Amino acid sequence: MDKAALILVLNGPNLNLLGAREPEIYGTTTLADINLLMQKSAAARGWTIDFRQTNSEGELVDWIQWARENASAIIINAGAYTHTSVAILDALRAAAKPVIEVHLSNLFQREVFRHHSYITPAALGLICGFGARGYVLALDALADILN
Repeated sequence: MDKAALILVLNGPNLNLLGAREPEIYGTTTLADINLLMQKSAAARGWTIDFRQTNSEGELVDWIQWARENASAIIINAGAYTHTSVAILDALRAAAKPVIEVHLSNLFQREVFRHHSYITPAALGLICGFGARGYVLALDALADILN
């Protein structure tokens, strides 16, 4: 893999509220904190992180399509769209890039509707339940996959 790889990190709805929203589930780490953590971890590998958040399903699809030509891999926490969006699944498959799915909480300890993910069939792996550390674990996994 090119040492200067670009990793697209996508965050879905309500993740902009991290640190304030349900800290008993999601912790007190903010999305800005996670971005900084990712930037440092990627820089140590000579990689670049393009870190984005939106509450819009269509914008996530547009960004995934952008990754097809511009990114080496995708790390995605689609938030609630994980459990509802066939459009995101289709976009991830069409992007033909390595995908790692990340969730801060353990989906399988939560409501039953959260146990199903439309993202997982397009992902090489799923990391959930490790809080912000899950994003760095995703970079670790990509290091093995892309090299």
